[in-house]
Amino acid sequence: MYSEKVLEHFHHPRNVGEIPDATVVVEVSNPVCGDLIKLWVVASGGTIVEVKFKVQGCIPAVACASWLTEAIKGKPAAELGAVSAEQIEAALGGLPPASRHASALAVTALRQALEKLRR
Repeated sequence: MYSEKVLEHFHHPRNVGEIPDATVVVEVSNPVCGDLIKLWVVASGGTIVEVKFKVQGCIPAVACASWLTEAIKGKPAAELGAVSAEQIEAALGGLPPASRHASALAVTALRQALEKLRR
């Protein structure tokens, strides 16, 4: 049902946790399924230097958040607006149609964090 990459990120999620002195903290949820992603971001000089997450939700939600944190860490915030749900899905080897909400939720969290960083 799930790709090896999805299962790898679910069983061994990267960057799980909280950052007490984060530059930005965002929390997004999907009211339909109840999944919730909370993202902590530390930025310095316009670059994401640290990022952590916590998820309450399905296997793909954990996998998407884990992949996202790896993909954005060390990157300039200005370049991250192009990250898409489709990009996350492709990087994870695809998601079943009923699980695509997970990649959309991860992108929503990223976009909210980037918006807060711009302020």
